[in-house]
Formats: sequence, structure tokens, C-alpha cells
Amino acid sequence: MDFTTKKIRNVAIAGHGQTGKTSLFEQLLFVGGAITKPESVASGKTVSDYTPEEIENKISIYSSLAHVIWKDININFWDTPGSSDFIGEVISAFRSSEMALVLVDGRAGAQIETIKLWRDLDRRSKPRMVFINRCDDERTDVAAVTKDIHDKFNVQTCPLTIPMKNASGFSGVIDVLKGKAYLCSSDGTVEKQIEIPAEFKDAYEDARGVLAGAAAEGDDDLLIKFIDEGELTAEEITNGLKVAFENNRIVPIFCGVVLQNSGLISVLDFIAEIAPSPFERLETAKDADDADITVKISEDSPLAALVVKTSSDQFSGRLSYIKIITGTLSADSEVFNLSEGRKEKIGKLFRCVGKKLEETKAFVAGDIGIATKLGFTKTSDTLAASADTLSFVRLRHPEPVYSMAVSAKDKKDEDKMNELLVRYAEEDRTLSYKYNSETKQNVISGMGDLHISILLKKVQNQAKISIQTDVPRIAYRETIQRKAQAEYTHKKQSGGHGQYGRVVLAVESLPRGEYFKFTNAVFGGAISKSYIPGVEKGVREAMENGVLAGYPVVDVAVTVLDGKEHPVDSSEMAFKIAARNAFKDAMRNAGSILLEPIMNITVLVESKYLGDIMSDMSVKRGRILGQTPIGGGIEEIRAQVPQAELLKYAIDLRALTSGTGSFETSFDHYDPISGKIADEVINAAKEFITIKQSDD
Repeated sequence: MDFTTKKIRNVAIAGHGQTGKTSLFEQLLFVGGAITKPESVASGKTVSDYTPEEIENKISIYSSLAHVIWKDININFWDTPGSSDFIGEVISAFRSSEMALVLVDGRAGAQIETIKLWRDLDRRSKPRMVFINRCDDERTDVAAVTKDIHDKFNVQTCPLTIPMKNASGFSGVIDVLKGKAYLCSSDGTVEKQIEIPAEFKDAYEDARGVLAGAAAEGDDDLLIKFIDEGELTAEEITNGLKVAFENNRIVPIFCGVVLQNSGLISVLDFIAEIAPSPFERLETAKDADDADITVKISEDSPLAALVVKTSSDQFSGRLSYIKIITGTLSADSEVFNLSEGRKEKIGKLFRCVGKKLEETKAFVAGDIGIATKLGFTKTSDTLAASADTLSFVRLRHPEPVYSMAVSAKDKKDEDKMNELLVRYAEEDRTLSYKYNSETKQNVISGMGDLHISILLKKVQNQAKISIQTDVPRIAYRETIQRKAQAEYTHKKQSGGHGQYGRVVLAVESLPRGEYFKFTNAVFGGAISKSYIPGVEKGVREAMENGVLAGYPVVDVAVTVLDGKEHPVDSSEMAFKIAARNAFKDAMRNAGSILLEPIMNITVLVESKYLGDIMSDMSVKRGRILGQTPIGGGIEEIRAQVPQAELLKYAIDLRALTSGTGSFETSFDHYDPISGKIADEVINAAKEFITIKQSDD
């Protein structure tokens, strides 16, 4: 079936871990007729959690796309992971969806991951609805959770469904907009519609009044009428809700029990009848001056699309998930990849229900589809009908915060390991895999230890290799504390032309961050000008490996004071060697010291953990820069901490905050270290050099 832009809805299901997102995704597909039987997460057979690593860990690791057709509307649902380790998958879903369905555990209310996701949705100005799950639990209080959401996020909430609870327990929900009740399923079937029981009439009327008040926020005339008359017609409420929700003025609240299919019909009805289509929603592109410009989602313009996710399938190969912004993407067509500056051939196109692919001929603006086996297209690339189209802003992924040095246990497996890790880093933009030439290590970086450990196990199983891990070495620096001089004469006679060069150097420290300054102060032609470049090359080579621990030297000014050359045996090479040794001697005379990288760190934690985090920062030699409450019971802490203290901070923070904290880091500057800490660094560096030499 073909759908116009106005007949499409895109919804990202998101929330804290273990709230039931995958089960909600599964049950919505069942109620919507996309699958004939819902499976449990424990069975390992759900539509979304189908990879070996998801089945083994019983958590969502990747975002998964599926669609249902409800009341002639095509609804694309994303199931997203709840762990912050896999935030990159959530970003893909948020970027390609016009709204979010936020799942909340009725027993716990809005938890920290919910709060962080909510802030992300605020930055994107995306409408969102909330589904309060597990209403059959005696500890669930829908009214209290609704108030919690209102208070934490300072938003106007309105009830779209309310629970039917009495002495015998939960029996279903009342659809406040439709004025109907739905009995929950006890045998896995779809909920049954009935008239509202008399005992819940008063609760329904109260909720109806709140809903009408929220709907009135969508239109000034409706607001005046509601104030004057105290009520609105069903049609007026519907129209008001459409405007208020699309403009993000209200947060509709649904409730139910996912595993009993309770409350899901009302969710699907709302999405199909009230929630906005992608039509004329805005996407951000860049003009020729790199300024932001908005583009309306429309079928009437030439093709322009954004690749929001890339993954690999063992049967179908490389899968590119594409959000069509304008025009139509057709199978067996040729498009221009603006990011790469060359043409890309589109072969087959597919819709999907999890891993099941359904071939289709085209996708219209607003839809999300899959292209297989694209030659070079990657996540965040813009595909267009021609080269003169605007490129869309790339997905903004957070920088990795946790790293491991990796190597294949058997050296002959190194290429296999590198090939797979490079490929997965291209697919997951929150991953980074690089060879660090300073520390001589391959380093994989991601959003946490769970992120990295699952990836490495996947690579080991796929390639049948064994991977060794280690804590990454820190890229320390060396510098000097005072002025000093040194001279060195390089002299070598071996018959025929020899080698001769004498260099006198002075060194002094530069302000932090200025790196290097070279001055030629030789008078009287003691060193010919043609040999001075050789002197500078020798100094620069010497700076690559300092005298304390072999780390690069920075923030040093070098002045060539004097020297001597031989009419026959001197050469640029001879002066380069002399300068290299003179510089090393000068460094020893100038009081060499180590510098360590200092990182800016921003930590988000619940208020109750604030004291523990502050104390831990102190232990880690950190300096607190500021602390700000950001709402929802969350505190933002800004500090500067040595990088060496943060290598395992993802693990430390998880332990300190029961897995609820998160953080971001960025490099700021280098600071001197001395004493026991410096001695430990120097000894470790010497040991590493010895091991590398023996391996080579």
C-alpha cells in the first residue's frame, strides 16, 4: 500500500531501562496486526531484540524499526535501548521521528534516563506522550506518577486514559477522549471495548474536564469558550489536542499494562487521529555559508534524504536506514551522495518489521525506509537528486567516554580484528577505533564498559579470534622548568668523507600550549645557513621522545647559539644528529618534568548522590568548577580531573549511582606532575618500552 506524507507517523519508543519498551513495541505490533503472536523478552524471539548479543543479555542494544497500519495510517515505530551505553541508537530514532512515546514504570515514576531523554527531546522541540506501565501492580499510582511528570518537567499533562481500579484490582482503562472503557486481556487477546462502568463515571468526568482544559491550550477561541462555559464538544477537544500536541504545549498521559495489551488501542488511535504527520515538519540543513536553514518535509520537491542509521545483516549485508525529507526515493535509481561528493546506486528498498524485510518500490517524503548494499554511504550522509541540494545537519552523537586498548592474542588475527572494529565504528557513531601513534596502542572507545564489552565479544565470536584488553596508556607530555644550555659534537671518521657537526643550544620554557619556538642566533658564520634546517630537524626529532619517559616534548623555546663545521665532513645529517643529542642534554640540564592531560568533565546525577560524587572527585585529584540543579532532581557537576583518574570512571560512576549517573568529557590542558605519581608514570613507560622492544 502506498502512503502520502500526511498518512505517515513516526514514533520513537524511549525510556529508562526495564520499563517494558520492547514488550510495548511487541504488543503494539500485535494489536496493530503486524504480527500474529507477541513474544516475551525472555523467549529471545521478539521482533526487535533478535541479535545474538541482545538475546544473551536480555536487553535492547540496537534500535529496531517496524510499522503497523492503523486506520489507514502507516505508523513507523522505533524500539530504542534504555541503557545510556547505547544512546547513539536513541539519537537515530529521535532524529527520524516527529514524536516520542516515553514509557514510565508506574512503580518508580520518571527515572534518570527518562529525565535525560526528556532533555534531549526538549532540545529537539519534539512532542511526546507518556505511557505509565504496570497499572496492575498495587504500588502503581497513576495520579502520583502524573504529578511527578508535571513537577519534574514543568509541563501541562492531560489524561488520555485512566485506570479502572477497584477492590478486586485493575481491570482495564477508560479512554477519556472516546468515552469508552477497555477491559484488559487475560489470555493474550486484544482488549475488549465496553461502556464505562457506573463506579468510574465520576473519575471519567473529572478527567474529561482536565482533558478539555488541556485541549483549550491549542486555540485562543477554545480557551475563551472553555473559561466561559466550562466545557468543550468532542470535536473541539480533538481539534484543540491536535494543535496543542503538535506545538508541544501538552503531554498526553496514557496508562495500562503492556503485557495484558491494556491501553494500547487508545495509544494507536491517538497516534493515527491526533498526532502530527511529518508533512511540513522542519529539518535543518546547511547553506553555502554553513549557516542553518530549515527545510519543510514535502513530496513536491526533488529528492533529499538523510541516512540516520547503518547496520549489517548476515543475509542482506549492509543496511542503510533513510529518512526521506523531500521528494521520493525509488528503487533501482541513482542518487547523489552530497557528503561524499559522488553518485550512489540505489538497488532494492525495504520496509521492515524487525529483521523481516518487505520489499517496496519507493518511499515518499516523511517515511523511513531501508536500502541494502550501498557502496560507500554512511550514517549522517545526505542523499539527493542532484549535487546542488543542501546537505542536512549531521546527527549529533556524544563523544565516547570509556576506552580500552585492544590487541589480537595471535598477531596473525590482528587484521581480522581491525577490519571488524573499523566497520562497527563506522556503523555506530558513538564508537571510535584508532591507532594511537604516541602510545603505540589500538584503542576502542565507546559510551561505557557494557558498550565495549558487548562489541568485543561480538567480534570475537564472529571472527573466531581471541582479543586481549588493557587500560589505555595516557598521552603524557614532557617539558622543562628552567633555562639551560648544552653542546654536542658529532664526529665520525671511517675513511673517505666523515661526519662532523658541533651545535651549542639554549633551551627555555614557553607558556603552556605554545608548543615550540626555534631561533637561529649564530653569528660569524660558525654554522652555515644551509645547515640550520638540519639543526631544527634534529631538535624536532628529539622532541618526539623526551628524556624522562619517552613522551613528546612541548612548550620549549630553542636557540642555536654557536657551533662549528668542517669544510669537508660537515653535512645537514651531521648537524641534525648533533642537534638531536644537544637538545636531549639540554633537557636534562633544564629540569625535565612530566605533564598530564587534564579533562573537563560534566556529570549528571540524582541529588541524593551529590555528596558521594563530590568526595570521589576530590580523591581523583579533581577541581570542582561548579554545580547546578537542572530540574527533575538532577544535579550537573562541572569539574576538571586528570585523564589518568578517569580511565575507569564509567565503571566508578555506575557503582556510585546505582547505574543512574552519566558524564561527558573533553580535553582542556596539560598540568605538571611530580613525586610518586610521576615516578609511577616513568617506571610504567620504561616497562612498556621494554615489552614492545621484546615483542618486536
